[in-house]
Amino acid sequence: MLKSFHLRIYLIALVFRLIPVLLSRGLGIGLDDMFQYDMLARSLAGGHGFRWYAEADLQQLASFVDFDLTSLPDYDPRLGIPTSFRAPLYPAFLAVVYFFSGTGFTRFFAARLAQAIFLGAPLAPLTYWAAKRLFPLSSFFFPLSSLDEQERGERQEKAARTASWIVAVYPILLVYPLGLGTENPFFVLLLASFLFLLASLETPSAFHFLLSGLFLALTALTRSVILPFALAAFCLLLYLHGRRALTAVLAFVMVVSPWIVRNSLLHHKLTGIETSMGYNLYLGYHPQGNGSFVFGPSLDLLTILDDAERDRVGTQRAIEFIKAQPERFLPLAVNRLGFFFGLEKRVLMYFYSNNLIGFVPLPLLLTLSAVLLLPFVVISISAALSIPLLRWSPQMSLLALLLVFYTLPHVLILSEDRFHLALVPYLAILAAQFWVNGWNALAARWREGGTGKLLVTLSVLVVLLLVANWGVELHRDWDKITQLLGPDGNRTYFNY
Repeated sequence: MLKSFHLRIYLIALVFRLIPVLLSRGLGIGLDDMFQYDMLARSLAGGHGFRWYAEADLQQLASFVDFDLTSLPDYDPRLGIPTSFRAPLYPAFLAVVYFFSGTGFTRFFAARLAQAIFLGAPLAPLTYWAAKRLFPLSSFFFPLSSLDEQERGERQEKAARTASWIVAVYPILLVYPLGLGTENPFFVLLLASFLFLLASLETPSAFHFLLSGLFLALTALTRSVILPFALAAFCLLLYLHGRRALTAVLAFVMVVSPWIVRNSLLHHKLTGIETSMGYNLYLGYHPQGNGSFVFGPSLDLLTILDDAERDRVGTQRAIEFIKAQPERFLPLAVNRLGFFFGLEKRVLMYFYSNNLIGFVPLPLLLTLSAVLLLPFVVISISAALSIPLLRWSPQMSLLALLLVFYTLPHVLILSEDRFHLALVPYLAILAAQFWVNGWNALAARWREGGTGKLLVTLSVLVVLLLVANWGVELHRDWDKITQLLGPDGNRTYFNY
């Protein structure tokens, strides 16, 4: 009955995501980022604007952080205070859900259900469409470009479906709808943006340019870390298609400008989409930190209640940290790159060590760990081995820009392993190309000559660096890992 693959894979991806959502129907949220997004969404749903920390919310935080908002002129105990710290789109999404579900406890289940349906499951068919456009038959990868069109089409279809299946069943992505976090809309909006950018490269038209700019703007309004890639993508479009591509730029500017104007009026100075950069820089360069999130220093700036002032102080302190110890800059950047491509174990370690899932027998715990950790290992290694098979094209240029300009801000600011999840669909596409065409294609590339040998050597080097990084990571965290695997591992209570 369901003859179209993209519809079937959507439904399969949805079923896999609905299982954890239904099993956690009574699950609440923690007093962390999820709490902040929930506050903002409730305020928007109630018609009070982009506000947080009303008096009722402050009472829940009293034992953790001492907030004194009474000194702020704009503070309303009933409504809270206007903020620019978070980007607006995800709270707006939650607000729409809350408008229909109400703001009682069931709102969490409603949000998770909506995320599974509208944000999580669509990743699978979008990956399928992106894979088809990333490798059009007219520019098929080396050395299989000599195949006849029918066989090329069959291999393209098989690789696209394989990549879609990877995303449909990728373990960490299955449980992400449980969290109230920006990653849920960010993943799907970034992939949609990439798809329309590919369409603009293949069939340049005002419609495709418009959609490219629109979806890149929505992605930036979810997490502004994508701005460097947006700028790079616009430069590529302008280089290839000239002034026609200005439609994409104008669409982007028109969508993000109202929120920038709002924040600028709020702080009486030019302000960007969100004012969290200073906070992240402070954590990323803190003397007690290692380039990733550190719990203790993460509380230092929270008592600064003016968002613009917190951003200024955080940036200033980060510059002071760098000037005091400039020799740390490069090692921290290397650390962050390692964290970015690290094993996806941080969430499991936090949830299990804090007894949130109870005691798990060692054989089952090891099996669960393998299920969660090995997919990224296999996919990233396979993606690296696909490098020699790629044929340079505008599509490959766009992919390279995404990989570089999405990773680079995290290398320079703050990094965690969860940040690489946004790249999983693209790594899956590359991995599927390697799986479909196999070692014979790699060997043919090696025999092709000097360029082929260089690319194969580069891909092997990337694999070795990935493996070395994971080895260093396991050695660094071995004490924690052995505690987790012990009889009281579920009660070791590690900080996130």
